[in-house]
Amino acid sequence: MLVTDDRLVEGRDVVALATQAVAGGASSVQLRLKHASPRDLVALARTLVDALAVPVLVNDRPDVALAAGAAGVHLGPDDLPVARARRLAPPGFVIGASVGSMEEAAGAEAADYWGIGPWRVTTTKADAGAGLGPEGFARLVRAAGGRPCLAIGAVRPEDGPSIRAAGGAGVAVASGLLAGDDVRTAASRYLTEWTAASVVSKSQRPGGQRP
Repeated sequence: MLVTDDRLVEGRDVVALATQAVAGGASSVQLRLKHASPRDLVALARTLVDALAVPVLVNDRPDVALAAGAAGVHLGPDDLPVARARRLAPPGFVIGASVGSMEEAAGAEAADYWGIGPWRVTTTKADAGAGLGPEGFARLVRAAGGRPCLAIGAVRPEDGPSIRAAGGAGVAVASGLLAGDDVRTAASRYLTEWTAASVVSKSQRPGGQRP
């Protein structure tokens, strides 16, 4: 999942960046722009929905996501409670939740997926807290009840094997994709490492057989 960031996309074409990320292997996009007006967010989200063949989610704002026809919303612990958002959302509307502790996990039980982190200390989100690492991430994955869990927070391509081993279903990345100019190549590195981790995981089963 590509996660946009005000500082990282400043002065750049967000749609072009997202398009490059998808071309490199990103399978979803989360529009997170804290300083944009609701009107600008709706317009940009609509453009992304029209331009991309992958789900687009909006950070924090279910009203913006619904107005733009986005696939869903991603909510943090200080946003609209997940359970209330679920009651208001139409069928099929995806709701993700940020989870960084067991206390936050208790409030995210109605979410479709969890973004667990930070994997390590991150500069993209100042209030993210201390890094969880593989053990902390795995502990929260076990509390997720089988819902998909994405690792977020200074995740690097080479973290793929550790995240998969801890039960992660994917990664959500901002600076790792957007800090440089070649977003497509950056995305492809994450995909390559994730795919390699999958192959290793399967080869470690008895006889190296696929399930």
